[in-house]
Amino acid sequence: MGYNKSYYRPRAQHHSGESETVVGLAKENDLVLLIAKDRKRFIIRLANGGELHTHRGCVKHDDLIGHPLGREVTSHLGYPFLVLEPSTHDLIKEIKRTTQIVYPKDIGYMLLKLNVRPGSRVVEGGTGSGGLTLALAQSVMPTGHVYSYEVRPDVLALARKNLERLGLVRYVDLKQRDIEEGFDETDADALFLDVRPPWQYLAQARQALKGGGFFGSIVPTTNQVVQLIEALPQHGFADIEVQELLLRPYKVVPGRLRPMDRMVAHTGYLIFARKVDVPDASQWFTPRRGRARIQRREGNEASSEISSRHRAGQAPPPG
Repeated sequence: MGYNKSYYRPRAQHHSGESETVVGLAKENDLVLLIAKDRKRFIIRLANGGELHTHRGCVKHDDLIGHPLGREVTSHLGYPFLVLEPSTHDLIKEIKRTTQIVYPKDIGYMLLKLNVRPGSRVVEGGTGSGGLTLALAQSVMPTGHVYSYEVRPDVLALARKNLERLGLVRYVDLKQRDIEEGFDETDADALFLDVRPPWQYLAQARQALKGGGFFGSIVPTTNQVVQLIEALPQHGFADIEVQELLLRPYKVVPGRLRPMDRMVAHTGYLIFARKVDVPDASQWFTPRRGRARIQRREGNEASSEISSRHRAGQAPPPG
């Protein structure tokens, strides 16, 4: 996934004979991640003369600027920190928010399912604090664009600040509007709805998508899933999928490797579909493949029973 120039560091190349060494140097205005030994994480933007004050002492920005990443620095109290480039996961987890964000574990999969890539045009209904918007913008840059809609002005203002802080706002059009009024875009490659009743906006979603375009949504409860998957074929969507992702971290101790006591389990149900132009999209709704497996299994069980009776010298059942 690409990084915006506002915090992407160009790499200096040094040649020595046939070998080449690539070194990433931190520079002013870069975002860097500092990790303490107690796993406390700090994301800061470097500025000449700046300082990070923590419970483990002060780290001067000037001790980081012009030096390579992936090394250890110490605070004025002698406490060590690792200096790294923040990942997209780090950025999403650390953004300021007043709303629930889509979790990184779901976002990564969503980007694949929606086929989001550089150059894509993506519509988002429900900006929230901008966590998903951030990931979408990084994925479509430098030639694509994200069009994100939010009805609440205070929430939209916070999302704008988060995107500006990362230098990604140039790839996003933020629009304050009730999506019931429809989307401005047409022929979008993908559209994602993060709203409470997504089934109410499927006509608007269909209007915004290109033929065969990718649709996605996330809802927290099963009754919402049922309402959505019942409505999707009625609005010309097929190839419907419902999935849930559970993430289980492990304690990284070689002598006693085991799962963490807590895990990020249910965060939402993911629903995906494709816009199609067919007379009856509902015929593509029934999971026929699963039904065929059941029929084959029942047939195999019947054949096995007949074979067992034959070996035992019993007559097969009538009819």
